[in-house]
Amino acid sequence: MNGQAVGIVGAGVMGSSLAQALVDRGIDTVLHDSDPGALRAAADRVGDGDRVTRLRRGGAPQGPKGRLEYASSLRDLAGTRLVVENITEDPAAKEKVHRALDEVLGADTVVAVNTSAIPVTGLALETAHPGRVLGAHFMNPVALSSMVEVIRTPYTTPEALGTLQDVAGRLGKDTVVVNDVAGFVINRCLMMFVNEAAALLDDGVATPAQVDQLFRGCLGHRTGPLRTADLIGLDTVALTLDVLAEHHGPERFTPSARLRRMVQEGHLGRKSGRGFYDYHLGEPA
Repeated sequence: MNGQAVGIVGAGVMGSSLAQALVDRGIDTVLHDSDPGALRAAADRVGDGDRVTRLRRGGAPQGPKGRLEYASSLRDLAGTRLVVENITEDPAAKEKVHRALDEVLGADTVVAVNTSAIPVTGLALETAHPGRVLGAHFMNPVALSSMVEVIRTPYTTPEALGTLQDVAGRLGKDTVVVNDVAGFVINRCLMMFVNEAAALLDDGVATPAQVDQLFRGCLGHRTGPLRTADLIGLDTVALTLDVLAEHHGPERFTPSARLRRMVQEGHLGRKSGRGFYDYHLGEPA
């Protein structure tokens, strides 16, 4: 790969979505995962994303696409301009990955943490080059969102910030740069909405469809909190709430009984076929 390529660590739903968006904009990309099954599933998701993008464009011609490599070794990310890490919301696992990236990346490669809530500063300080580390909270699906929430730590250099903003610009996205705190802006607010909306269901106040209809019609929300949660993944929502509870207190952020129950039952949203809605039937769950 050339020195303008972008690397991605983690080939789950978010990593696949980001890879698809990057290559669609002509940016060479290396998608890494240590699990061969995850890479195979990612290839299918990238193909599905391409088809959806073409349909939304009405079959309009596309420019040259970037090259996408699937990699099982972190060493394949060497020489990239930017690496975006988006593995599971587990601080210990993320620290391990960032220390491993230090061993294979040149000092001039920028490393972005794509996390729902974990503070970025602590991860940066686990590395040999904290100045090159910053947060990049991409929204899913990446190709359809217009903005990236960028998290700057006290150590982030202007050069690292400029590199990330340049890549975001090539993706056609604006950036808003905020300071580092658990949950940042989006998820510190959104997760409270999702959690309270889930609790409303157990209280018998409204159905998922009614909750989302009110948010769309009254507040101009594009999908509503519960369809948004299904898109994120309810396991990720619960993990994010756990992180927020640890940093900001359990009163506001402890996952509701409904959320805990759904995760335990494997109803994780779109990726499992059922969450607050049943995606096999297209009806409320």
